[in-house]
Amino acid sequence: MKVLIVGSGGREHALAWALSRSPRALKLLVAPGNAGLEEIATTVPIAATEIDALAELAEKEKCDLTVVGPEAPLVMGIVDRFQERGLPIFGPRKAAAALEGSKVFAKELMRKCKIPTASFTVHSSLRSAEAALASGRFPAVIKADGLAAGKGVVIARSQGDGLEALRAMLVEKRYGTAGEQVVIEEFLEGEEVSIFLLCRGRDYILLPTSQDHKRLADGDQGPNTGGMGAYAPYPRWTADLEARVRKLIIEPTLQGMETEGRAYHGLLYIGLMLIGGEPFVLEYNCRFGDPETQAILPLLEGDLLGALEAVASADGGPLPPIMTRPGSAVVVVLASRGYPGRVEKGLAIRGLDAVAELPETIVFHAGTRARGSETITDGGRVLGVTGVGENLIVALDRAYRGVAAIDFDGKVYRRDIGRRGLS
Repeated sequence: MKVLIVGSGGREHALAWALSRSPRALKLLVAPGNAGLEEIATTVPIAATEIDALAELAEKEKCDLTVVGPEAPLVMGIVDRFQERGLPIFGPRKAAAALEGSKVFAKELMRKCKIPTASFTVHSSLRSAEAALASGRFPAVIKADGLAAGKGVVIARSQGDGLEALRAMLVEKRYGTAGEQVVIEEFLEGEEVSIFLLCRGRDYILLPTSQDHKRLADGDQGPNTGGMGAYAPYPRWTADLEARVRKLIIEPTLQGMETEGRAYHGLLYIGLMLIGGEPFVLEYNCRFGDPETQAILPLLEGDLLGALEAVASADGGPLPPIMTRPGSAVVVVLASRGYPGRVEKGLAIRGLDAVAELPETIVFHAGTRARGSETITDGGRVLGVTGVGENLIVALDRAYRGVAAIDFDGKVYRRDIGRRGLS
């Protein structure tokens, strides 16, 4: 069997690693890939947004399935294009990917389906947005409607902060068409949890829960990033909380999408805020999260490939169960100095061989590339080091032993990933 994975980050490396463990004979292609992916797959230098070139590759190679990692090609309609050509692909169609591609659509769906979320208003002019901001409370959350490479969400602590964010989006067009509309939301304060669902219409499989760490520095200080680490499962996830999330959030979302004529097929990632034990939706994402995927997939047992195939197929058969091993997993991200801003690339990475000798410790590559026999840095988030163990304490110890074994100039990482899970 031949599978094409689209993307180049730690998420895609984790997907390739998990799929490579399938009991079936498997050949993996990854476009464009990274240095770590070259060890388990054939990499092809085609960008994730070059949809026609990717479709031609899948057709030429007779790929049995394509799995899309990042959100941009999904929002652009890669699934629609592949299906038009009769190519099997895992992911939501463009209309369904609007759950991530348009904050306005997502919030209005939640309002229509009575899904608990922060109160909000929508604006396309600076005047109306300024008026809403002046009459609201702070902090307030301001979101660009479309995809903005993770930079389109601002927590405004004061009216001045809010006005600056609104001008950047609506006047300066800093995020292009993504900022033509903005959402101003009530600020919710509580504990964040990420949930992943494999969905085929209203049928779904709930994967292990996780908790991401977005801020750059220890103690949740510094700027927001794409994620500096995560752990799974979330330890305060109870049967009662799960039942409430299924009833109040998951099932109304999937039913609402079907009613809208946008039945959801693929991975749905729901970011939750727990306030006094009650769940509220912060956001939807239309793909596997990064770095949460690097903590969740090592906990899965069984054939992930079979589940992805079942979601991508139209035969309507039952989704196969996915078992979860007991214990915990932690991923710690190693970033380059300067991240999430400008970073220096081309720095030699040392110690990767040493990590391979450690028990239940996996290195997932993100911003790396090969230079001769060396592996060098090639981005902001460079590596994710995952430790797996019978409990969170053991998983943390293994992850940080792996972190200590790896070195490159300007290595940056958080020392408190998963600490909230121990409290």
